Amino acid sequence: MKILYTNFHGGNGGGHVTYIINLARALSREHQITVAAPSTSRLYRYAKAIPGVTVEDIRYTTRPSSWFGDRARLRRLIKRGGFDIIHANGSADHKQVMLATLAMARRPRIVFTKHNDHPLTSFGHKLRVALATDHGIAVSDYIHGIMAASPYGRRPITTIRHGIDTNFFAPPPPDSLDKLRELIFGPEWRGKLLLGSAGGTDYDKGWLDLVAAVAALPPEDKARVLLMVAGDPPSEAKLARVRELGMIDQVRFPGLLDDVRASLASCHAGFVLSYREALSFACREIMGLGLPALVSDAGGLPENVTDGVDGWIVPVRDVPAMTARLRLMLDQPEMVRQMGRNARETALRDFNLHRFAAATLDVYQRTLAGR
Repeated sequence: MKILYTNFHGGNGGGHVTYIINLARALSREHQITVAAPSTSRLYRYAKAIPGVTVEDIRYTTRPSSWFGDRARLRRLIKRGGFDIIHANGSADHKQVMLATLAMARRPRIVFTKHNDHPLTSFGHKLRVALATDHGIAVSDYIHGIMAASPYGRRPITTIRHGIDTNFFAPPPPDSLDKLRELIFGPEWRGKLLLGSAGGTDYDKGWLDLVAAVAALPPEDKARVLLMVAGDPPSEAKLARVRELGMIDQVRFPGLLDDVRASLASCHAGFVLSYREALSFACREIMGLGLPALVSDAGGLPENVTDGVDGWIVPVRDVPAMTARLRLMLDQPEMVRQMGRNARETALRDFNLHRFAAATLDVYQRTLAGR
């Protein structure tokens, strides 16, 4: 099968990029994979490193000049490539795929994955459903509901949750943990509860709520908790809030990391406390590393966790509920370790790449059969 993946992000791209890279790696052994993305993107850089994957520099601009530039280049690529499937992963590239394939004698089948909870009610979405969508993929049941209630409900929709490389995101050797913890948290880590996230430092990631939850603990318990938040360095306004809560010495900011494994694996538990979330690669990576995950009930995020078994679910922005879970972790460290083992089992069973790739390939095959 010849498959073209498109994505418009010119920079990091977040979960969209991880999603496409995982599929490209899993399917490139048996299928011809091409990735069309801006050359400035993380996707372009990572895809070029996958043996057998072809990468094309395409920008998904709406400027009039694109008719003679990138859009024309995309149309030529599609005609020349003879693709069976085009898999679009954002509204901007989906739109350009629609325009590039107009009036083609043989249009490839087009699959669209909905990665976020942005509205789908615009006239543009109605056009893309009519002209350039043969099958929709939702990354969670929550997103499936959004798609089904939109114009995309006129097409088949399949829920396929993200897959991660559970060999890559795996617990490190136990004898390496002390060194990792000293590297990330400093020598004062001993006797502390260590929690971490690689979800970023945006306000809507909810990490400041957890800082407030730690600050609400009794002083002797508050002193026993250290946090790590990987991502872009926080703004001065965010740091001011951490200082106001008396927590500036208890939060580590390692920056934006290409490889988050060491920072996360140094923790006893992970957290993803977003205000909005379609599903969350970050949560699945935490659990793959053998850590229980403290998550909010935002969007599809709770679909990753069984509350009280391999993590905890709290209401969005509910600081007292977070404080209560922290006290539970402090009081029952063996329970935290057992829940971490359960999280690893969940990841191996439900989050593995083989399952993810096989389900996606099944969508491609069913879409082609529906011609």
